[in-house]
Formats: sequence, structure tokens, C-alpha cells
Amino acid sequence: MIELRTPAEIDQMRPAGRFVASVLEATAAAAKVGVNLLELDRIAHEMIRKAGAESCYIDYHPSFGASPFGKVLCTSVNDAVLHGLPFDYALKDGDLLSLDFAASVDGWVADSAISVVVGTARDEDLRLIRTTERALEAGIAAARPGNRIGDISRAIADVAREQGYTINTDFGGHGVGRTMHGDPHIPNNGRPGRGLPLKPGLVIAIEPWFLQTTDRIFTDPDGWTLRSADGSRGAHSEHTVAVTDGDPIVLTARG
Repeated sequence: MIELRTPAEIDQMRPAGRFVASVLEATAAAAKVGVNLLELDRIAHEMIRKAGAESCYIDYHPSFGASPFGKVLCTSVNDAVLHGLPFDYALKDGDLLSLDFAASVDGWVADSAISVVVGTARDEDLRLIRTTERALEAGIAAARPGNRIGDISRAIADVAREQGYTINTDFGGHGVGRTMHGDPHIPNNGRPGRGLPLKPGLVIAIEPWFLQTTDRIFTDPDGWTLRSADGSRGAHSEHTVAVTDGDPIVLTARG
């Protein structure tokens, strides 16, 4: 079921958005050469505890997950792009790291993701990250009344195709509210003018993710981490966005 939020309810979601943004800022800043993925998860876990927030991940067990996730932060490294389950791995110079985090504050959820390079960056990694960021910006710009879900999807896809990337539509954006994942589904490719009409009060997570040389993925033996089929690297950017009568509101804006 798709629910539209009142302006007052959108205001009530702002603390969750600010908190999720703060956790991503802290964990991205801590992602240095030699830092363990489990340490990044610990940082996020401690911030959740101090804020009195609730993790959306630790007990999360959808049909595509092998078991409850068990951690509070997704850490996807290099050829991993989504749902990266933190494990005993020390970050290396040049690693491409995607961090995805969702939490509930006072009963409202926000969801966001960021990709960074640890240490020395490759040009092709920076281009991939920037493309996901530009695609996210384009998707947000399309999140206006009068448009439809397909307009968001096509705006994302146009940016990816300009840079020569292909697009997987198995996983994409989604509704956000009292729970982390709800309707509508927002694929990263679509036809303009198609799909659900966008109305004020719709709150959605828009999340472009691309791989450098493929659009095919497989699930790691850990039962969660999604990796590229050809070993190429991936990047992921995401914000929680509220559709309004005017400009969209990015609830998880950082900085």
C-alpha cells in the first residue's frame, strides 16, 4: 500500500534523515586504509545506541536474504555493490567502498547510501561514483507532482547511459515511512510518463547503482552480498526524498 505523508509527518521524518546522514558521514570519514569493516559497523552500532534509534538491518530477513542480516551497516567493497555484509576485512589502498544505512528514529525511517574510495583513487572509480551521484541528482529533480515513477527511472538511466554503463533493474528505489521498504518500487531504468503518478506526500528512497562493465550480479556465499558477475567494481548512491508541492526535500542530505 502506498501512503502519502502530511507536511507535519514529513517534518517528523527529518530527525531520522539527519541521523542517517550523520552515520554515513562518520563511517565514510573512518574508512581509512587498515580499518576493518567490522569497526565501521561498530561505529554505526554505537551511534544507534547513543541516539536511541533502531536499526532497520540487524533483524532484517527478506526472501532474498539467507538469514537475518545481523549487522547494522552495509559495507560493499570493490566488486560488491549492494547488501554487503560486514566481515573481518581490513580496507586496502584503492578499495571502492559503498556504505548503505537505514535506521528508525521515533518510528520514522530514513535510508541512504554513499560510495567512497579508500586512499589512492583510480580515475575510473571516481567516474563511476560521480555517475551514481549525478544519476541520483537527476532522479531527485524528477521527483515532482505531475511526473510519474517512470520519469525518475528514465532520468537515472539517461545519466548512466551517457557514461556507457548498463543498468540492472532487479534492485532499485522504494517507498520509505514507518518501515524501510515499501511501495512503490523505483527501478533505475524505465519509460517516461509511465507508472505511479507522483503526488505531494510521497516519500521514497531513490538509489542508482551501477557496475563498470556489466549489469549482471550474483549473491556471495554469505547469502547477502551482491557482486558483479565479471568482477568489475560497483558504486551506489541513495537519498530519502519527499515529494512536495514545490521542490523535493532530501531528508538525508549530508554536510
